[in-house]
Amino acid sequence: MNIHQITVFLENRAGQLAEITRLLADNHIDIRAISIAETTDYGLARMIVDDSYKASSILLAHGNILSMTPVWAVEVPDRPNGLAELLGILAENHVDVEYMYALFTQKPGSAYMILRISDEPRFLSTLGDRKIKLITKEELGLK
Repeated sequence: MNIHQITVFLENRAGQLAEITRLLADNHIDIRAISIAETTDYGLARMIVDDSYKASSILLAHGNILSMTPVWAVEVPDRPNGLAELLGILAENHVDVEYMYALFTQKPGSAYMILRISDEPRFLSTLGDRKIKLITKEELGLK
């Protein structure tokens, strides 16, 4: 099962990311993963939070522009070559990773990656064949 990622469009000005993270903190929203991308005109904050619907409502109510996107959380062995093996399997099966970032975790021996995939049926078929573990929102404590 996929999980929801919130992407907030950021003005290219000092302090906007601090405002957004403070707004979420003040409303008891826990950020589990965050990735920041930027251009000269704007930035994107991609986030996995513990309650994506509550966070979206709060951010929208405060005038933020955002989108919600389905992404996948995958468990990767926390050792050299763990991520390379996963990406190699996906490449061999012609699964395109549009973007990827790490999820905060405290599970010894494992790392979690967030993946945005272009061909979800092929991705799921590939993972099923290779016994790669998808992480559910329940396992992550997400609503």
